Amino acid sequence: MTRTKRTPDFEKSLSELETLVSQLERGDLPLEDALRAFERGVGLTRECQCALEAAQLRVEILLRPNDSQSEITMFDHGTEDKVD
Repeated sequence: MTRTKRTPDFEKSLSELETLVSQLERGDLPLEDALRAFERGVGLTRECQCALEAAQLRVEILLRPNDSQSEITMFDHGTEDKVD
């Protein structure tokens, strides 16, 4: 099975974002280039945020206590559902 959308590399996205921020902070980009850099930065910020949220969810799942309440139980159909 192949994925249609590749998961972005967090470190690579963060590095590119830092580069864009540095370029914008210098203030020497023409307006159109600055707007493109800003737009790309917003996209990278969202990608990084999603990656961080996914990582946080994985950590929360791994740290859940393994007790009997968190186990999956099968639904018992019983005889009450039968129609005569």
